[in-house]
Amino acid sequence: MKLSVFDLECKEAGKIEMPLQFQESVRQDLIKRAFESIRANGRQRYGATPLAGKKYAPDLSRRRRHYRGSYGFGISRIPRKILVRRGTRMYWVGAQVPGTVGGRRAHPPKSEKQWARRLNTKERRKAIRAALSATIDKSLAEARGHFVPQNYPFVISEKYESLSKTKQVTEALARLGFSADLNRAKPKTIRAGKGKARGRRYLRKKSLLIVVSRNEAELSKSARNIPGVDVVQVDRLNVELLAPGGMPGRATLFTESAIKVIEEKNLFK
Repeated sequence: MKLSVFDLECKEAGKIEMPLQFQESVRQDLIKRAFESIRANGRQRYGATPLAGKKYAPDLSRRRRHYRGSYGFGISRIPRKILVRRGTRMYWVGAQVPGTVGGRRAHPPKSEKQWARRLNTKERRKAIRAALSATIDKSLAEARGHFVPQNYPFVISEKYESLSKTKQVTEALARLGFSADLNRAKPKTIRAGKGKARGRRYLRKKSLLIVVSRNEAELSKSARNIPGVDVVQVDRLNVELLAPGGMPGRATLFTESAIKVIEEKNLFK
């Protein structure tokens, strides 16, 4: 499959043959599994301390007529902590067990739980190839909600990697026909639920993914402040970038040199 190559003036500068990695069938189930594996591996363990709710002295005698025993008083046999004592009479309240004030939880989250999900190497690479194939499918990009130009998909020339100003990048993307998609990702909304208090207060839509050939490309810095736009080095691609949310078809622009790196290094095979 050949795609057109566009220069900085949005004029066709030639065509390029896409590598075999872009001819993989789109396996949405495999892409979703790889995405969930990445998110699970990045999750931090959490849990209650083993002594939570157990810092009391609630032990009572289980014998009749024993001092500090609960038998014969017509009360339940739950552990109790003593607040006031008058001889053999106690003023006590339930403690330690679930359902009491300050007591432990019945099944608290355990810090030893394994959140990570392993994925076979060949399976992960196949998922990346499937996500790469989805990036050059216009119908999948539109199904994700992207506003792509009529001539999408296409490749951009390697001169884009030398753009050092954010204004230059925005104007270049506008000439390519991505103004509507960039405007779609500008507004941010406040998240519903408790995530507001957990460092993820705002939600913002994903826009373009720009793939460059090297990490030193000036485009990596000049485009990273555009809302919704991500810039990544080609050998650091993963399913989370290519298919956010596990949904394939993100609008993606590859530079001509990035395509050559995929073919020369035989990446993701």
